[in-house]
Amino acid sequence: MKVLLQRVSRAEVRVEGKTVGSIGRGLVALVGVECDDGPEDAEYHAAKTADLRVFPDDEGRMNRNVAEAGGAVLVVSQFTLASSTRRGRRPSFTAAAPPERAEPLCRRYAGAIAARGIRVETGVFRAMMEVDLVNDGPVTILLDPPPFREAE
Repeated sequence: MKVLLQRVSRAEVRVEGKTVGSIGRGLVALVGVECDDGPEDAEYHAAKTADLRVFPDDEGRMNRNVAEAGGAVLVVSQFTLASSTRRGRRPSFTAAAPPERAEPLCRRYAGAIAARGIRVETGVFRAMMEVDLVNDGPVTILLDPPPFREAE
């Protein structure tokens, strides 16, 4: 599972011109599920997303997590994060999990964040989405793989 986080002052996602998810201050989480991902990956990344200290404290140091900053998380599924550009000029998406496997893991990721008391909004899985955001900082962080994946 690949998760790209962007700290934002506001963000929204639209499908066919209609807003389906919107947050003020918080994180946009772009989530790409890969073929070998499972529930433990979703849980690990959700905990990392919720606990990551990327919001400033009173001294301006990145020392607060999204809940401590009073923020929310906008989760957007993005299978293109699972692409490979190693060969040729066209990305390969063979590592991306099929939709019937990826969708439940995206929902589990979002649900695990919400279970921590953080407001979560989402896009629409498999829809053509427009994501509008104001990156605050800018701060953009690609979460590292879980320790149990690094040994593979």
